[in-house]
Amino acid sequence: MKKFLALLPLLILLAACGGNSNESTSSTTTDSSSTTQAAANDISSNPDYQKGLALVAKSNCLTCHKVEEKLIGPAYKDVANKYAGNDTAVTYLAHKVIAGGKGVWGQVAMTPHPDLSEADAEQMVKYILLLKQ
Repeated sequence: MKKFLALLPLLILLAACGGNSNESTSSTTTDSSSTTQAAANDISSNPDYQKGLALVAKSNCLTCHKVEEKLIGPAYKDVANKYAGNDTAVTYLAHKVIAGGKGVWGQVAMTPHPDLSEADAEQMVKYILLLKQ
């Protein structure tokens, strides 16, 4: 009987510490909703992202541009943020990629890419515009 009375407080303590299932459920719910939100924000599954990234990767664009920071030309994210919400941005920027340009982002001229098709240039621009923050 004395052993039982000595173990009783220990059992009560264990039950009190491990019995709160609401906290773990809440944590799991938060984790799964964060995962769901991250999946919704994951643009890499977007077909425009995939096609545009493939075209940029096999071109010489990354010689002058980076995604996150300015190199010779502006960062892709800066371009995306500048033209966010502009309905004519894809056509306008695709034309700039093909024809080249100067003055919008400083005095360094963008090299023209006349061998690039308009469809490919538009696909590359769609990829870039998806990078807005």
